[in-house]
Amino acid sequence: QVQLVESGGGLVQPGGSLRLSCAASGFTVSDYAVYWYRQAPGKEREFVAGITSAGGTIGYADSVRGRFTILRDNAKNTVYLQMNSLKPEDTAVYSCKAKMGVNGAWGQGTQVTVSS
Repeated sequence: QVQLVESGGGLVQPGGSLRLSCAASGFTVSDYAVYWYRQAPGKEREFVAGITSAGGTIGYADSVRGRFTILRDNAKNTVYLQMNSLKPEDTAVYSCKAKMGVNGAWGQGTQVTVSS
């Protein structure tokens, strides 16, 4: 069964860091492009970062470029999102998606709250 499970979210102060994990099971994560998205309350879901099956970076949203880094550990079948210099506007539910099938495979999301 294909499954993605995000973890690593939480409450962090502005300027802090978090590393989100997107652990895959039922498939090999390096066979697919994987994306991170986020959705803040009352806002549309937006693209944050992506990594190709070959391990190259697809790109970053302008709002996170230079602060966030997408990484992959093939041995752990996991994609990460390293988030530094966090801002209150980064507060959102972060979800990962593997580009497979028609709609892709999504995780359940993890909440990130940036607040003092």
